[in-house]
Amino acid sequence: MSESGLMQGVSVKPVALRGGCHCRAVRFVVTVRSADPEAIVCDCSICTQKGFVHLIVPATDFELVSGEGALTEYRFGTRTARHLFCRVCGIHSFYRPRSHPDVHSVNVRCLDDGDRAVAEGFRRVGFHGRDWDAHIDEIAGHDR
Repeated sequence: MSESGLMQGVSVKPVALRGGCHCRAVRFVVTVRSADPEAIVCDCSICTQKGFVHLIVPATDFELVSGEGALTEYRFGTRTARHLFCRVCGIHSFYRPRSHPDVHSVNVRCLDDGDRAVAEGFRRVGFHGRDWDAHIDEIAGHDR
């Protein structure tokens, strides 16, 4: 795989997936271009508590369709990650991760029903986020 996480020399038809928060104030479209997309399951404290399953995509493959004004932010620790959530319903459908501050991590569980069914077929990859510094290199090349 290349540094962007895409298969070299493989022609892949981009797939647009739609999703957002529970109240639908926040809506987005994400484009997946990988022939073998990964959904990362992290065991850090915040991902575990939120049930976040990561689909990491370049910023150019993420479009916030609506709800920018409904988003609020939470930062902790190094204050690098921008944990964005809907101020109306509280759902955390995407964010800017510490591991990849220039990309978007979309919560697979916040995709619309039909698109979530597509994403459930993505290869699951575990990440030991409870010991983040020791394991970051395992996912460092994902869509950076």
